[in-house]
Amino acid sequence: MVVPLDLSEEQTIAQAHARVLERFGHVDILINNSGISQRGTVVETQIEVDRRIMEVNYIGTVALTKAVLPSMLARGQGQIVVISSLMGKIGTPLRSAYAASKHALQGFFDCLRAEVHDQGVHVSVISPGYVHTEITKNALTADGSAYDRVGDAQSKAMSPEQFATRCADAIARRVNDKMIGGPEVWAARLAPFFPRVYDFLVRRVKST
Repeated sequence: MVVPLDLSEEQTIAQAHARVLERFGHVDILINNSGISQRGTVVETQIEVDRRIMEVNYIGTVALTKAVLPSMLARGQGQIVVISSLMGKIGTPLRSAYAASKHALQGFFDCLRAEVHDQGVHVSVISPGYVHTEITKNALTADGSAYDRVGDAQSKAMSPEQFATRCADAIARRVNDKMIGGPEVWAARLAPFFPRVYDFLVRRVKST
């Protein structure tokens, strides 16, 4: 069953959830997997772009989760999965709003996991690195227009099918937090232990 909705409009979220409950009665697993990326410096990015990215990536995901969560708690079972990003753990140039939205997701769902731990609902945060999709092509630039090109890192990254397989395994095992990617994952793992080395390297990350 395909139910289109707009994560920036709470009314469509509620309507979509109601349609799903009407047909299936409940939601077993909610996978939050939507978002807008970014390419633009902090000083040049218009505040409307920051607001748009936060509205979709963070507020929209939170709103959808809050719509589904009560029915899961009532049943005493369910799983909420958030497809975040390595940008939810580190930050690189030209992605300030995107990284901020993903950091916000990490904090929110870490809190939620602790709150519902004893109520039968599990929360998993999956943080992908580079995946060969068109996320950079659809990224917002500083003025809100589409970036309209596939980033170099994405073009050489793992396929969506490879990511989906690893992601499905993590979901099935009900992991709390999982980073999935190539060598870029080590940046997030090493940053807390070698902050100066990380700072040196991140300043040299290619903008695309």
